[in-house]
Amino acid sequence: MALLRSILCKALLHPRRKAVTDDLRQWSYGKLAGGAFFLADAIRRHTDKKQVGLMLPTSGAFPAALLGCWQAGRVAVPLNYLLSKEDLQYVIRDAGLDTVFTVSKMLEVVGEDAIPKGVKVVRLDEMKFTGLPPVRWPAKPSDKDLAVLLYTSGTSGKPKGVMLSHGALDNNVRSIIKHVGLGQANGFLGVLPQFHAFGVTALTLMPLYLGAHVIYTARFVPRKIIELMREHKPNIFIAVPSMYGALLSVKSAKPEDFAGLDFAVSGAEPLPQSVYNAYLEKFNCKLLEGYGLTETSPVTNWSTPRENRQHAVGKALPGVTNLIVDEHNKILGPDQEGEILIAGPNVMDGYWHLPEQTAEVFIEIDVPGKGKTRCFRTGDIGKLDTDGYLYITGRKKEMLIIGGENVFPREIEELLNMHPSVKASAVVGKQDDMRGEVPIAFVELNEGSAFDETELRNFVRDKLAQYKVPREVRVLPELPRNPTGKILRRSLTALV
Repeated sequence: MALLRSILCKALLHPRRKAVTDDLRQWSYGKLAGGAFFLADAIRRHTDKKQVGLMLPTSGAFPAALLGCWQAGRVAVPLNYLLSKEDLQYVIRDAGLDTVFTVSKMLEVVGEDAIPKGVKVVRLDEMKFTGLPPVRWPAKPSDKDLAVLLYTSGTSGKPKGVMLSHGALDNNVRSIIKHVGLGQANGFLGVLPQFHAFGVTALTLMPLYLGAHVIYTARFVPRKIIELMREHKPNIFIAVPSMYGALLSVKSAKPEDFAGLDFAVSGAEPLPQSVYNAYLEKFNCKLLEGYGLTETSPVTNWSTPRENRQHAVGKALPGVTNLIVDEHNKILGPDQEGEILIAGPNVMDGYWHLPEQTAEVFIEIDVPGKGKTRCFRTGDIGKLDTDGYLYITGRKKEMLIIGGENVFPREIEELLNMHPSVKASAVVGKQDDMRGEVPIAFVELNEGSAFDETELRNFVRDKLAQYKVPREVRVLPELPRNPTGKILRRSLTALV
């Protein structure tokens, strides 16, 4: 709740300062705070439930509604409107929602039948603002109180509700600011959906906590992003690798469009070497990788212009501990590869109504100098160098075992992505009687490129051991992705 009070206090002290510019309007800090008070009153009138659903486009309406939820003493449940109708209905039921705040255009996107019968739908664009209700400051809850319920995107199985407390979000925002060295003068450009952990923390709460200006656009349109950079000259842009890849295709984009960016941050999935190289060569812009998960609020590591190394996702934020362990949960030394564990006040409380799955991802480790420490199992494989920089190798669940050898798809994908005809690639395993598994590659081609399977396999064969060469390379018009750009390997596995 410290975040809420800090943001509202900034609004009272500087009501005319620009807070948000979105596709429809500009919000001052005073207007944003007024919207939060108005929506807090509306939430109290429409529902007695603790959890409140928010289904809103990336815009100033989202922070107003989020702050309104907290002002009313409720838990915000941002809804992923890009889920399938069945998954969206599952999330609404699983969260126990009886009311969803949204806008009419959003209902046109998902379809009104995507909201289960019996759930009240409140359209913000149809509400009449009749003046501010009496300002009611919320009682200050404990840092342990639940703030948001963020559902994972469901790349494997049904979406799970991640419980993040006020203390976890507050700590993550403050730690990022301290680690990176941000201030009120920073300008943000945000296109990530605000139902996503990065969208909530790094592109909503952080700029508002700083009293900074953030520009939102609801849809990722590469040409428009370039236009917004030219118009507003933000110095912080956070996106996923697929978005950076798409921006490379904007013919009118020039190095000066990126010259004002102090932080061009890539997160959510590994950044292909080909995209990193292209930005450096075409725009003289060094992309900085970060790392985090919904379960860690989300940021754990962040590269800065002062501290960055190629292929690394940066050092841990203040208060966050990175550990690398082997299959026996023994802590490994520098440059040794194993599963990444995260400990710190930013880690989630657990999965909503899933005690067994919660227990599976936590382990107590005896950390030198800290004693017994509750750690979150990320499922990612990586290593730490002697200076504390973290490197991600791949996902534990995605690891292939080929003739007894461990193979991570990312190594093969990095090479495929360097071929001039390949826009993006993904490698999955196929069962094989002789070798246990063999790699199968799926590629998305650059516009105008011809597909030559033999050439692509030979391109990889020149640089990798024979057993790592894809048994087959298949072309798809587009690789299946979730709303934040992550490739849906489950969909590809079903094709082999």
